[in-house]
Amino acid sequence: MRIDRAESFILEVPIGGVIADSMQSVTKLEFVGLTVHTDAGIVGTGYTVTVGFGGSVIRNVLDTLYIPELPGKDPCHVKDIWRQLYYGKAHWIGRAGATTMAQSAVDIALWDIVAKAAEQPLWQLLGGARPAEVPIYNTHAGWLNYSVEQLVEEAAKLVDQGYPALKVKVGLADTHEDLRRLEAVRQSLPEGILLMADANQTWDLMQARKAARLFGGLGLSWLEEPLHPDDIKAHRLLSAGSAVPIALGEHVYTTHAFRDYIESNAVDVVQVDVCRVGGITPWLEVAALAHAANLRICPHAGDLMQVHQHLVKAIPNSWMLEVIPLWDRGPFRHQVRLAEGKALNPVEPGASSEFTAEAFERFRVA
Repeated sequence: MRIDRAESFILEVPIGGVIADSMQSVTKLEFVGLTVHTDAGIVGTGYTVTVGFGGSVIRNVLDTLYIPELPGKDPCHVKDIWRQLYYGKAHWIGRAGATTMAQSAVDIALWDIVAKAAEQPLWQLLGGARPAEVPIYNTHAGWLNYSVEQLVEEAAKLVDQGYPALKVKVGLADTHEDLRRLEAVRQSLPEGILLMADANQTWDLMQARKAARLFGGLGLSWLEEPLHPDDIKAHRLLSAGSAVPIALGEHVYTTHAFRDYIESNAVDVVQVDVCRVGGITPWLEVAALAHAANLRICPHAGDLMQVHQHLVKAIPNSWMLEVIPLWDRGPFRHQVRLAEGKALNPVEPGASSEFTAEAFERFRVA
């Protein structure tokens, strides 16, 4: 089997409202990716996601640095292609950010082809370490632009739907107001429901230490992205004195950085994102590093759960799958299926990364 051609795309998909964290407000998502066509008639789809801007930069990387290198290659040689692209033209202009996100899309598309050729869902192709359905946690009820009343109301709805864990955004100028919002949600939750908080990098070390101290009595499962994602030392110092476990990874772009975080005892829950770390190939390497250090994987839902629903089933150290159900009917052909607090097992061959024809017709802008 050989690659015939590949074509890039951008889909701009409105989310039907406004959601906000401490970094930005979002009204639409950009799905930037490519379809890879083979001489066997199998087509693979890969993508990455932005919060509504920057997609043209990623698409330009695909069109000028990666796609021209693909024709004639055997798509089953995924890891060799990953290495060639990484040390090719893109290596000289960036080993993180847009170049890595574009490489994520290529790698996902190739693994999609391999799984389809094997007529297996990706998680089975990768070994099926967790055949049972994986528990999920919901972030959608905890946005920073929600009032306290909305937070409590949405939390109650999700508990009734069977969610075993919820996450609330923090990072306001007044950390005591963050505490008030978290306390209201915690007090409304039945016993046994897990609660997490996500600061989205907004604090310096002093404020992060204050927040960890204030939140210490809430029984949080973790405090997410409290500091700048490149500052491993500050995370180590915070983690050493925090009663709340520290989670991070959605803005960490390399296996080397994850290794350094893990070896520095600066992270407790690893949230590696397949759409930002360079794809499935390095994602599995990070998961193995975490497993060797006895750490859990809870991937960031940058892929809107489609690919991660396979990956958390392919490793032994996954904990929960983050879900952000923005649409009743999403843009993917085989949308992730959720029920009773779990992600149901994907059964269709591939990586669940393929979009519907309707989504391409309605939302494609490039």
